[in-house]
Amino acid sequence: MSASLALTHLVPLAKEVDENKVTPGVLGFIVFAVMALAVWGLMKSMNRQLGRVDFTEETDPKTAASEPEPAGSAGSAGSGGKASPAKG
Repeated sequence: MSASLALTHLVPLAKEVDENKVTPGVLGFIVFAVMALAVWGLMKSMNRQLGRVDFTEETDPKTAASEPEPAGSAGSAGSGGKASPAKG
């Protein structure tokens, strides 16, 4: 019963607000700025973490000796057994 009484008091207040002039205000700006700073900090941290990753893969001597290289591979085609990386 008290909820319906509260709604009857709030309805006239809602009618007074002009729908064309409603803006997010200072609170909306503060929330947006905090979210932007959080995303910036997360991206900076991710960049730092990815900088620490070593992308060179070392071959395991056991698997390299047991698995022969296929005959038609690009690595054995006349460049001394080493394939040069593609440029461009």
